[in-house]
Amino acid sequence: MEEEKNSIPEEIPSDVTQGLEEAETPQINYAQMTLSELVAQFEELAKSEDRMQRHKEAEAIKVAFYRKLAKEKEAAGYGSRVDEPGRYEEEVFENEPTQDAPAEEASQGTEVTNPFDVIEQGFKLYYTAYKRERTEFNRKMEAEREANLTQKEAIIAELKALVEKEEDVNVSFPEFRQIQDKWKAIGPVPVTQARNINDTYHLYVEKFYDRVSIDRELRDLDFKKNLEAKEQFCAQAEALAESENVVDAFRQLQKLHEQWKEFGPVDKEHRESIWERFKAATLIVNKKYQAYYEDRKAAGEANLAAKTALCEQVEEWASKEELDRESWNAGAKAIEDIQKAWKEIGHAGKNNQKIYDRFRAACDKFFTAKKAFYGAVKEDMNANVEKKAKLCEEAESLAASTDWTATTDRLIALQKDWKEIGPVPRKKSEALWKRFRAACDAFFTAKAEAMKERKAAARNAAFERKGKGRGNETHRDRGGKSSLDQLMDTYRRKKQELSVAENNIGFFRNAGPLLAQMQAQLEADRAELVRLEDQIRQMQQEEQNNG
Repeated sequence: MEEEKNSIPEEIPSDVTQGLEEAETPQINYAQMTLSELVAQFEELAKSEDRMQRHKEAEAIKVAFYRKLAKEKEAAGYGSRVDEPGRYEEEVFENEPTQDAPAEEASQGTEVTNPFDVIEQGFKLYYTAYKRERTEFNRKMEAEREANLTQKEAIIAELKALVEKEEDVNVSFPEFRQIQDKWKAIGPVPVTQARNINDTYHLYVEKFYDRVSIDRELRDLDFKKNLEAKEQFCAQAEALAESENVVDAFRQLQKLHEQWKEFGPVDKEHRESIWERFKAATLIVNKKYQAYYEDRKAAGEANLAAKTALCEQVEEWASKEELDRESWNAGAKAIEDIQKAWKEIGHAGKNNQKIYDRFRAACDKFFTAKKAFYGAVKEDMNANVEKKAKLCEEAESLAASTDWTATTDRLIALQKDWKEIGPVPRKKSEALWKRFRAACDAFFTAKAEAMKERKAAARNAAFERKGKGRGNETHRDRGGKSSLDQLMDTYRRKKQELSVAENNIGFFRNAGPLLAQMQAQLEADRAELVRLEDQIRQMQQEEQNNG
């Protein structure tokens, strides 16, 4: 019975079968999903018809959910501890919400201490119900496999009794055929018993065919039926060899091999050729899958290299110290671009989660440092607000002063202090500036009006001096000052005021209409200084002539 020995296909490498398991799980990057998206993803899975076959996806979603939950809770200041569900394979779920219980009832009696509790409870509701259903499904499947094993053991006992019965094959062959049909109708048995039960069954099948008393015509008929079935298997395998869906073809081929084992031998004439035909198609599918898996592995390695390079770029930014605001903003923009590039790169194979954790850690380090920097900047700006508010208060206390010289000097000093204080928040900057400017404007406007009045007194005194002055007489005021001395005092005072005004106009460069008013006043004051200089020279000349 060489055919039965050769009917088992060559062993497929373990890394290929491992690749099959990986390929059958959709390559979705759950790590980049939000918590809400992960809950929705699990809800969709839990409602699907094939949910019991998608347990690996369920576990992948759970791992991604609790990793993200821990990180986001820690970032929000709630700590990183989460009560992640453990292994539920054979656990008895007590005090848990039932699958049909609404979320409102499930959460009754549970105190929500932070906003993450709500979404975590929602996820646990779906996950617990799914694991309960999965546990029950596994129990049922295991019970079915055990029942199948019992049935197959009974069939083997029947077959053994039939082989050992000494009767004409014409009588026993129909019973043998019934035994074969019953065997094929029974489903899978526990994996640990599958090989032994199949080998035992085929042993007695071979013994039945080896009975010397077997009728050649019946045997040939059975060979023919087996040949027809195996020719169909060959055709199906050859179709799979042409399929573009390499992963599905590989999986379907495994089922064909299981079915091939269920059928007995064919005649010697076709025994070798039918197996070679089936094996040839099998090799094509296996090689295509092996190539697919190697390509996927190579692509994963290339993606890993690309993602490693991006990690290094982010890590370089994250390692920089004492950056200014412009550099922090440039780094944030660069990392945002890197993150976009990351999303364009495919799966990195078995190291995908590890490289993602490295990337996320580098990004978190940079943005945590950036947040700390701007936190310090905010503190400085708030301190600057207090400093400028104090300058406003002092300027407002001086706005009504008539001590023109001392107050002018103090306000000029305040203006210099204002310029040396750093920035304040934009939403407060304009209000503070208007407040400070208003106080300064109030004083300098009042001072300008007072100086106009003084100018008029000085002009009147000069005209009076011209009208009364004779010979060597020099008009003097009650304090003993001559008209020339008074005029010199007026000149010096006006020159000082002009200097102050020129300083102020630089400070109030964005004052709008007030700026134009001050510029006009400056021109008038400069002209007045020129007039006073001419008047002083004239009076000095008159005194020389009279002397």
